[in-house]
Amino acid sequence: MKSPLAPGVYRGSILLLTFLFYTSYHLSRKPISIVKSQLHRNCSELIPPAGLNISDNETWCDWVPFDQSNYKTLFGILDNCFLVAYAIGMFFSGIFGERLPLRYYLSFGMLMSGLFTCLFGLGYYWEIHSLLFYVMNGLMQTTGWPAVVACVGNWFGKGKRGFIMGVWNSHTSVGNILGSLIAGVYVSSAWGMSFIVPGLIIAATGVICFFFLVGPSLVEFSLCLLFAKLVSYTFLYWLPLYISNVVHFDAKDAGDLSTLFDVGGIVGGILAGLVSDYTGGRATTCCVMLLFAAPMLFLYNYIGHRSLGTTIGMLLLCGGLVNGPYALITTAVSADLGTHESLRGNSRALSTVTAIIDGTGSIGAALGPLFAGLISPSGWNNVFYMLISADILACLFLSRLVFKEVQGWCRSCVPQSRG
Repeated sequence: MKSPLAPGVYRGSILLLTFLFYTSYHLSRKPISIVKSQLHRNCSELIPPAGLNISDNETWCDWVPFDQSNYKTLFGILDNCFLVAYAIGMFFSGIFGERLPLRYYLSFGMLMSGLFTCLFGLGYYWEIHSLLFYVMNGLMQTTGWPAVVACVGNWFGKGKRGFIMGVWNSHTSVGNILGSLIAGVYVSSAWGMSFIVPGLIIAATGVICFFFLVGPSLVEFSLCLLFAKLVSYTFLYWLPLYISNVVHFDAKDAGDLSTLFDVGGIVGGILAGLVSDYTGGRATTCCVMLLFAAPMLFLYNYIGHRSLGTTIGMLLLCGGLVNGPYALITTAVSADLGTHESLRGNSRALSTVTAIIDGTGSIGAALGPLFAGLISPSGWNNVFYMLISADILACLFLSRLVFKEVQGWCRSCVPQSRG
Protein backbone atom coordinates (compact mmCIF):
# COMPACT_ATOMS: atom_id res chain seq x y z
CA MET A 1 0.00 0.00 0.00
CA LYS A 2 1.31 3.42 -0.89
CA SER A 3 2.20 5.68 2.02
CA PRO A 4 -0.63 8.14 2.72
CA LEU A 5 1.86 10.84 3.67
CA ALA A 6 1.31 13.53 1.06
CA PRO A 7 4.19 15.35 -0.65
CA GLY A 8 3.00 18.45 1.20
CA VAL A 9 4.24 16.93 4.45
CA TYR A 10 7.75 16.66 3.07
CA ARG A 11 7.61 20.14 1.58
CA GLY A 12 6.46 21.58 4.88
CA SER A 13 9.24 19.79 6.75
CA ILE A 14 11.88 21.04 4.32
CA LEU A 15 10.57 24.60 4.65
CA LEU A 16 10.61 24.43 8.44
CA LEU A 17 14.06 22.88 8.68
CA THR A 18 15.73 25.22 6.17
CA PHE A 19 14.04 28.20 7.85
CA LEU A 20 15.58 27.09 11.14
CA PHE A 21 18.98 26.53 9.53
CA TYR A 22 19.31 29.93 7.90
CA THR A 23 17.86 31.68 10.95
CA SER A 24 20.79 30.24 12.89
CA TYR A 25 23.26 31.52 10.27
CA HIS A 26 22.02 35.10 10.67
CA LEU A 27 21.68 34.69 14.42
CA SER A 28 25.41 33.98 14.64
CA ARG A 29 26.36 36.95 12.42
CA LYS A 30 24.60 39.61 14.46
CA PRO A 31 26.57 39.72 17.76
CA ILE A 32 29.49 41.80 16.45
CA SER A 33 27.21 44.80 15.88
CA ILE A 34 25.97 44.55 19.47
CA VAL A 35 29.40 44.01 21.04
CA LYS A 36 31.24 46.88 19.30
CA SER A 37 30.11 49.37 21.93
CA GLN A 38 31.85 47.27 24.61
CA LEU A 39 35.17 46.97 22.80
CA HIS A 40 35.82 50.72 22.99
CA ARG A 41 34.08 52.75 25.70
CA ASN A 42 34.41 56.05 27.54
CA CYS A 43 36.41 54.74 30.47
CA SER A 44 36.16 58.02 32.38
CA GLU A 45 32.49 57.30 33.07
CA LEU A 46 33.24 53.90 34.62
CA ILE A 47 34.44 52.92 38.09
CA PRO A 48 37.73 50.98 37.81
CA PRO A 49 38.28 47.75 39.76
CA ALA A 50 39.94 48.11 43.13
CA GLY A 51 43.75 48.18 42.95
CA LEU A 52 43.95 49.18 39.27
CA ASN A 53 46.25 52.16 38.62
CA ILE A 54 44.68 54.23 35.86
CA SER A 55 46.51 57.52 36.33
CA ASP A 56 48.07 57.28 32.87
CA ASN A 57 45.59 54.93 31.29
CA GLU A 58 42.44 56.40 29.79
CA THR A 59 41.63 53.18 27.98
CA TRP A 60 41.80 50.74 30.88
CA CYS A 61 38.29 49.45 30.13
CA ASP A 62 38.86 48.89 26.37
CA TRP A 63 39.88 45.73 24.55
CA VAL A 64 43.05 45.38 22.49
CA PRO A 65 43.39 46.33 19.67
CA PHE A 66 40.33 48.59 19.89
CA ASP A 67 41.84 50.69 22.69
CA GLN A 68 43.48 53.11 20.26
CA SER A 69 42.10 56.21 18.57
CA ASN A 70 41.80 54.35 15.27
CA TYR A 71 39.27 51.93 16.71
CA LYS A 72 36.56 52.91 14.20
CA THR A 73 38.89 52.07 11.34
CA LEU A 74 39.60 48.71 12.96
CA PHE A 75 35.88 48.04 13.27
CA GLY A 76 35.55 48.71 9.56
CA ILE A 77 38.43 46.35 8.79
CA LEU A 78 36.85 43.69 10.99
CA ASP A 79 33.56 43.93 9.14
CA ASN A 80 35.36 44.05 5.81
CA CYS A 81 37.38 40.91 6.53
CA PHE A 82 34.17 38.97 7.17
CA LEU A 83 32.34 40.37 4.15
CA VAL A 84 35.22 39.98 1.67
CA ALA A 85 35.77 36.40 2.84
CA TYR A 86 32.02 35.83 2.46
CA ALA A 87 31.97 37.32 -1.04
CA ILE A 88 34.95 35.28 -2.25
CA GLY A 89 33.72 32.09 -0.61
CA MET A 90 30.29 32.42 -2.17
CA PHE A 91 31.73 31.92 -5.68
CA PHE A 92 33.13 28.55 -4.59
CA SER A 93 30.28 27.55 -2.28
CA GLY A 94 27.85 26.89 -5.11
CA ILE A 95 30.39 24.66 -6.85
CA PHE A 96 30.94 22.56 -3.74
CA GLY A 97 27.20 22.51 -2.98
CA GLU A 98 26.45 20.97 -6.38
CA ARG A 99 28.97 18.18 -5.89
CA LEU A 100 28.43 17.29 -2.24
CA PRO A 101 25.31 15.95 -0.45
CA LEU A 102 23.44 19.00 0.83
CA ARG A 103 22.91 17.45 4.26
CA TYR A 104 26.64 16.96 4.82
CA TYR A 105 27.52 20.32 3.33
CA LEU A 106 25.05 22.26 5.47
CA SER A 107 25.92 20.35 8.63
CA PHE A 108 29.65 20.96 8.14
CA GLY A 109 29.07 24.65 7.43
CA MET A 110 26.97 25.19 10.55
CA LEU A 111 29.33 23.28 12.81
CA MET A 112 32.33 25.25 11.53
CA SER A 113 30.46 28.56 11.74
CA GLY A 114 29.62 27.71 15.33
CA LEU A 115 33.25 26.88 16.08
CA PHE A 116 34.68 30.14 14.75
CA THR A 117 31.90 32.22 16.30
CA CYS A 118 32.69 30.64 19.67
CA LEU A 119 36.44 31.17 19.18
CA PHE A 120 35.89 34.87 18.58
CA GLY A 121 33.92 35.06 21.82
CA LEU A 122 36.56 33.09 23.72
CA GLY A 123 38.91 36.01 23.09
CA TYR A 124 37.13 37.64 26.03
CA TYR A 125 38.42 34.93 28.34
CA TRP A 126 41.67 33.86 26.68
CA GLU A 127 42.75 37.31 25.41
CA ILE A 128 43.41 35.88 21.95
CA HIS A 129 42.72 38.50 19.29
CA SER A 130 42.89 37.22 15.73
CA LEU A 131 41.15 38.30 12.54
CA LEU A 132 41.59 34.73 11.28
CA PHE A 133 38.58 33.59 13.31
CA TYR A 134 36.38 36.16 11.65
CA VAL A 135 37.78 35.48 8.17
CA MET A 136 37.16 31.76 8.56
CA ASN A 137 33.67 32.43 9.87
CA GLY A 138 32.97 34.47 6.73
CA LEU A 139 34.05 31.56 4.56
CA MET A 140 32.02 29.01 6.53
CA GLN A 141 28.90 31.18 6.42
CA THR A 142 28.84 30.86 2.64
CA THR A 143 27.74 27.23 2.97
CA GLY A 144 24.28 28.32 4.05
CA TRP A 145 22.50 30.25 1.36
CA PRO A 146 23.20 28.15 -1.77
CA ALA A 147 22.39 24.94 0.10
CA VAL A 148 19.08 26.02 1.67
CA VAL A 149 17.88 27.58 -1.59
CA ALA A 150 18.72 24.33 -3.40
CA CYS A 151 16.80 22.32 -0.79
CA VAL A 152 13.69 24.47 -1.14
CA GLY A 153 13.99 24.79 -4.93
CA ASN A 154 14.01 21.02 -5.34
CA TRP A 155 10.60 20.73 -3.69
CA PHE A 156 8.59 23.61 -5.13
CA GLY A 157 7.57 24.27 -8.71
CA LYS A 158 8.03 27.61 -10.42
CA GLY A 159 4.39 28.54 -10.00
CA LYS A 160 4.61 28.60 -6.20
CA ARG A 161 8.18 29.65 -5.55
CA GLY A 162 7.62 33.42 -5.47
CA PHE A 163 5.11 33.57 -2.63
CA ILE A 164 6.54 30.65 -0.66
CA MET A 165 10.11 31.90 -0.79
CA GLY A 166 8.94 35.42 0.03
CA VAL A 167 7.47 34.17 3.29
CA TRP A 168 10.35 31.74 3.89
CA ASN A 169 12.93 34.49 3.41
CA SER A 170 11.84 36.12 6.67
CA HIS A 171 14.40 33.82 8.33
CA THR A 172 16.97 36.57 7.68
CA SER A 173 15.12 39.10 9.83
CA VAL A 174 14.14 36.52 12.44
CA GLY A 175 17.80 35.51 12.78
CA ASN A 176 18.90 39.13 13.12
CA ILE A 177 16.28 39.81 15.78
CA LEU A 178 17.16 36.71 17.81
CA GLY A 179 20.89 37.36 17.42
CA SER A 180 20.46 40.90 18.76
CA LEU A 181 18.36 39.77 21.72
CA ILE A 182 20.68 36.93 22.68
CA ALA A 183 23.83 39.04 22.36
CA GLY A 184 22.17 41.82 24.35
CA VAL A 185 21.65 39.54 27.33
CA TYR A 186 25.41 39.13 27.87
CA VAL A 187 26.96 42.20 26.26
CA SER A 188 27.25 44.31 29.41
CA SER A 189 28.45 41.56 31.75
CA ALA A 190 30.61 39.24 29.61
CA TRP A 191 30.50 40.02 25.89
CA GLY A 192 32.29 36.79 25.04
CA MET A 193 29.06 34.92 25.75
CA SER A 194 27.35 37.11 23.14
CA PHE A 195 29.33 35.09 20.59
CA ILE A 196 29.59 31.75 22.37
CA VAL A 197 25.84 31.23 22.86
CA PRO A 198 24.92 31.97 19.19
CA GLY A 199 27.89 29.83 18.15
CA LEU A 200 26.57 26.90 20.17
CA ILE A 201 23.09 27.42 18.74
CA ILE A 202 24.21 27.24 15.10
CA ALA A 203 26.42 24.24 15.89
CA ALA A 204 23.46 22.47 17.52
CA THR A 205 21.35 23.30 14.46
CA GLY A 206 24.05 21.68 12.33
CA VAL A 207 23.60 18.48 14.32
CA ILE A 208 19.84 18.67 13.72
CA CYS A 209 20.52 19.11 10.01
CA PHE A 210 22.79 16.06 9.91
CA PHE A 211 20.25 13.82 11.57
CA PHE A 212 16.92 15.07 10.29
CA LEU A 213 17.31 16.46 6.76
CA VAL A 214 17.18 12.87 5.47
CA GLY A 215 13.39 12.31 5.70
CA PRO A 216 10.64 14.31 7.46
CA SER A 217 9.00 11.32 9.18
CA LEU A 218 12.45 10.43 10.49
CA VAL A 219 12.14 12.78 13.47
CA GLU A 220 8.94 11.27 14.83
CA PHE A 221 9.97 7.64 14.47
CA SER A 222 13.41 8.32 15.96
CA LEU A 223 11.99 10.02 19.05
CA CYS A 224 9.31 7.37 19.38
CA LEU A 225 12.01 4.69 19.37
CA LEU A 226 13.96 6.60 22.00
CA PHE A 227 11.14 6.12 24.50
CA ALA A 228 10.16 2.65 23.31
CA LYS A 229 13.73 1.46 23.66
CA LEU A 230 13.96 3.13 27.06
CA VAL A 231 11.18 0.84 28.28
CA SER A 232 12.56 -2.26 26.55
CA TYR A 233 16.10 -1.88 27.90
CA THR A 234 14.89 -1.07 31.40
CA PHE A 235 13.19 -4.48 31.40
CA LEU A 236 16.29 -6.06 29.87
CA TYR A 237 18.55 -4.94 32.70
CA TRP A 238 16.16 -4.67 35.65
CA LEU A 239 13.42 -7.28 35.20
CA PRO A 240 15.29 -10.17 36.90
CA LEU A 241 15.99 -7.98 39.94
CA TYR A 242 12.36 -6.82 40.05
CA ILE A 243 11.10 -10.43 39.93
CA SER A 244 13.57 -11.44 42.61
CA ASN A 245 12.64 -8.54 44.92
CA VAL A 246 8.88 -8.59 44.44
CA VAL A 247 8.07 -12.26 43.82
CA HIS A 248 10.98 -13.47 45.97
CA PHE A 249 12.35 -15.98 43.46
CA ASP A 250 15.99 -16.97 43.58
CA ALA A 251 18.38 -15.53 40.99
CA LYS A 252 18.15 -18.46 38.56
CA ASP A 253 14.35 -18.67 38.58
CA ALA A 254 14.05 -14.90 38.25
CA GLY A 255 16.42 -14.96 35.27
CA ASP A 256 14.55 -17.82 33.62
CA LEU A 257 11.19 -16.12 34.13
CA SER A 258 12.45 -12.82 32.71
CA THR A 259 13.11 -14.49 29.35
CA LEU A 260 9.34 -14.63 28.82
CA PHE A 261 9.39 -10.89 28.19
CA ASP A 262 11.65 -11.50 25.17
CA VAL A 263 9.54 -14.44 24.04
CA GLY A 264 6.58 -12.10 23.97
CA GLY A 265 8.75 -9.62 22.07
CA ILE A 266 9.31 -12.17 19.28
CA VAL A 267 5.58 -12.68 18.84
CA GLY A 268 4.93 -8.93 19.11
CA GLY A 269 7.50 -8.09 16.44
CA ILE A 270 6.02 -10.59 13.99
CA LEU A 271 2.46 -9.46 14.71
CA ALA A 272 3.38 -5.79 14.30
CA GLY A 273 4.97 -6.52 10.94
CA LEU A 274 1.97 -8.48 9.67
CA VAL A 275 -0.59 -5.89 10.76
CA SER A 276 1.40 -2.96 9.36
CA ASP A 277 1.91 -4.75 6.04
CA TYR A 278 -1.81 -5.45 5.72
CA THR A 279 -2.97 -1.96 6.72
CA GLY A 280 -0.06 0.10 5.41
CA GLY A 281 -0.07 1.93 8.74
CA ARG A 282 3.35 1.60 10.33
CA ALA A 283 2.83 4.52 12.71
CA THR A 284 -0.70 3.49 13.67
CA THR A 285 0.38 -0.07 14.42
CA CYS A 286 3.17 1.17 16.69
CA CYS A 287 0.92 3.71 18.38
CA VAL A 288 -1.88 1.23 19.13
CA MET A 289 0.54 -1.31 20.61
CA LEU A 290 2.18 1.35 22.77
CA LEU A 291 -1.21 2.60 23.93
CA PHE A 292 -2.10 -0.90 25.11
CA ALA A 293 1.37 -1.36 26.62
CA ALA A 294 0.90 1.50 29.09
CA PRO A 295 -2.04 0.01 31.04
CA MET A 296 -0.53 -3.48 30.76
CA LEU A 297 2.62 -2.25 32.49
CA PHE A 298 0.47 -0.75 35.23
CA LEU A 299 -1.43 -4.02 35.68
CA TYR A 300 1.74 -6.11 35.66
CA ASN A 301 3.17 -4.06 38.51
CA TYR A 302 0.02 -4.43 40.61
CA ILE A 303 -1.36 -7.90 39.84
CA GLY A 304 1.33 -9.60 37.75
CA HIS A 305 2.88 -11.42 40.69
CA ARG A 306 -0.27 -12.85 42.30
CA SER A 307 0.31 -16.27 40.76
CA LEU A 308 2.79 -17.96 38.50
CA GLY A 309 0.25 -18.16 35.67
CA THR A 310 -0.54 -14.45 35.94
CA THR A 311 3.16 -13.60 35.93
CA ILE A 312 3.81 -15.67 32.80
CA GLY A 313 0.82 -14.22 30.96
CA MET A 314 1.57 -10.61 31.85
CA LEU A 315 5.24 -10.94 30.92
CA LEU A 316 4.38 -12.38 27.50
CA LEU A 317 1.77 -9.68 26.90
CA CYS A 318 3.97 -6.78 28.04
CA GLY A 319 6.93 -8.09 26.05
CA GLY A 320 4.86 -8.27 22.88
CA LEU A 321 3.35 -4.81 23.27
CA VAL A 322 6.64 -3.11 24.19
CA ASN A 323 9.02 -4.86 21.79
CA GLY A 324 6.61 -5.05 18.84
CA PRO A 325 6.85 -1.33 17.98
CA TYR A 326 10.59 -1.38 18.77
CA ALA A 327 11.13 -4.20 16.28
CA LEU A 328 8.91 -2.60 13.62
CA ILE A 329 10.63 0.80 13.76
CA THR A 330 14.16 -0.58 13.61
CA THR A 331 13.41 -2.83 10.64
CA ALA A 332 10.47 -2.14 8.31
CA VAL A 333 10.15 1.56 9.13
CA SER A 334 13.88 2.14 8.66
CA ALA A 335 13.72 0.36 5.31
CA ASP A 336 10.67 2.39 4.25
CA LEU A 337 12.29 5.71 5.09
CA GLY A 338 15.69 4.77 3.70
CA THR A 339 14.22 3.90 0.31
CA HIS A 340 11.57 6.63 0.18
CA GLU A 341 11.18 8.57 -3.06
CA SER A 342 11.85 11.81 -1.17
CA LEU A 343 15.51 10.81 -0.90
CA ARG A 344 15.87 10.99 -4.66
CA GLY A 345 17.64 7.68 -5.15
CA ASN A 346 20.41 8.15 -2.59
CA SER A 347 21.89 4.64 -2.39
CA ARG A 348 23.52 5.32 0.98
CA ALA A 349 20.36 6.62 2.61
CA LEU A 350 19.16 3.28 3.98
CA SER A 351 22.20 2.70 6.18
CA THR A 352 22.19 6.35 7.24
CA VAL A 353 18.51 6.33 8.17
CA THR A 354 18.88 3.05 10.04
CA ALA A 355 21.85 4.40 11.99
CA ILE A 356 20.01 7.63 12.87
CA ILE A 357 16.87 5.85 14.06
CA ASP A 358 18.67 3.21 16.11
CA GLY A 359 21.23 5.72 17.38
CA THR A 360 18.45 7.93 18.73
CA GLY A 361 16.79 4.87 20.22
CA SER A 362 20.05 3.89 21.88
CA ILE A 363 19.97 7.14 23.83
CA GLY A 364 16.76 5.88 25.39
CA ALA A 365 18.36 2.49 25.97
CA ALA A 366 21.08 4.21 27.96
CA LEU A 367 18.72 6.47 29.91
CA GLY A 368 16.17 3.81 30.93
CA PRO A 369 18.41 1.65 33.15
CA LEU A 370 20.03 4.81 34.54
CA PHE A 371 16.66 6.28 35.55
CA ALA A 372 15.61 2.93 36.98
CA GLY A 373 18.68 2.93 39.20
CA LEU A 374 17.98 6.45 40.38
CA ILE A 375 14.25 5.96 40.93
CA SER A 376 14.06 2.39 42.30
CA PRO A 377 15.20 3.31 45.84
CA SER A 378 11.94 5.30 46.16
CA GLY A 379 9.90 2.22 45.19
CA TRP A 380 9.20 0.02 42.18
CA ASN A 381 5.90 1.79 41.61
CA ASN A 382 7.77 4.93 40.60
CA VAL A 383 9.89 2.97 38.12
CA PHE A 384 6.75 1.70 36.42
CA TYR A 385 5.26 5.20 36.37
CA MET A 386 8.39 6.30 34.55
CA LEU A 387 8.03 3.49 32.02
CA ILE A 388 4.34 4.24 31.46
CA SER A 389 5.17 7.92 30.90
CA ALA A 390 7.80 6.92 28.33
CA ASP A 391 5.22 4.80 26.48
CA ILE A 392 2.77 7.70 26.35
CA LEU A 393 5.46 10.07 25.06
CA ALA A 394 6.35 7.55 22.35
CA CYS A 395 2.70 7.59 21.25
CA LEU A 396 2.56 11.37 21.20
CA PHE A 397 5.51 11.59 18.84
CA LEU A 398 3.63 9.41 16.36
CA SER A 399 0.35 11.33 16.56
CA ARG A 400 0.93 13.43 13.42
CA LEU A 401 1.83 10.38 11.35
CA VAL A 402 -1.13 8.41 12.70
CA PHE A 403 -3.44 11.26 11.70
CA LYS A 404 -2.00 11.23 8.17
CA GLU A 405 -2.42 7.47 7.87
CA VAL A 406 -6.02 7.61 9.07
CA GLN A 407 -6.67 10.44 6.61
CA GLY A 408 -5.34 8.26 3.81
CA TRP A 409 -7.58 5.36 4.79
CA CYS A 410 -10.62 7.63 4.91
CA ARG A 411 -9.91 8.98 1.43
CA SER A 412 -9.52 5.47 0.02
CA CYS A 413 -12.88 4.47 1.49
CA VAL A 414 -14.75 7.35 -0.16
CA PRO A 415 -15.96 6.33 -3.65
CA GLN A 416 -14.57 8.53 -6.41
CA SER A 417 -17.11 10.32 -8.55
CA ARG A 418 -17.09 9.55 -12.24
CA GLY A 419 -17.24 12.47 -14.49
